Amino acid sequence: MTKNKCIYVVDDDDEIRTLLKSYLEKHNYLVRAAASGEEFMRDFPTQDDVDLVILDIMLPGDDGFSVCRSIRAISQVPVIMLTANSDEMDRIIGLEIGADDYLAKPFNPRELLARIKAIHRRMEHTEPAAPASEPSSQARYLRFNEFVVDTLTRELLINGAEKEPLSGADYALLMLFVTSPGEILSREYIAENTRGRDSTPLDRFIDVHVSRLRQRLREDAKHPQLIKTVRGKGYIFTASVESTDYAAG
Repeated sequence: MTKNKCIYVVDDDDEIRTLLKSYLEKHNYLVRAAASGEEFMRDFPTQDDVDLVILDIMLPGDDGFSVCRSIRAISQVPVIMLTANSDEMDRIIGLEIGADDYLAKPFNPRELLARIKAIHRRMEHTEPAAPASEPSSQARYLRFNEFVVDTLTRELLINGAEKEPLSGADYALLMLFVTSPGEILSREYIAENTRGRDSTPLDRFIDVHVSRLRQRLREDAKHPQLIKTVRGKGYIFTASVESTDYAAG
């Protein structure tokens, strides 16, 4: 029997918490709720069954940005941030610190549900199909330069020693690149395959995700070598990728 997924709603608005709890439970989710970041962070580390966090930015005390940073310090659970601010910068900051998606208030609960399902689909089916000439996604490890991607634990191994957990969004983007080395990937293609929705020419969020991934890969921000920008076309992953069942070289 499939276990119902658990969602943690963190919002100081009683009406929103009640609405989301009722709506998500009708769609077979288990729902926990907290009215502040402090309340959430007291409880969250003791829970091992949370599958996704819905996190409001404008919380009393520690705001959503601070809470998201605290989550990322101990967990890679997917996070959807809610913002009542129309300023695009709030959304960009949220993505930069590790959020997987964002939704502006007021929102339709059906859209939130669609975002939740899209994230869970990405978590379960991250790896795109690859032609036979490309690295096989069946092997546990994908090696390039001094990095190894562990597709089982979703960690990035660096120089055979350091381990860096990847958020769902970072892992999905990295897998898209390492299974398509040498190919130019348009921003629209990246958006469709990592976020489940279309990008527009003014959509900066794909660029933010690429920038965040470059940081994890120790790239020089001004002169990246692994993930290069192809002006007017998108991005290209330049390294050769080897599939292997062994992490060590």
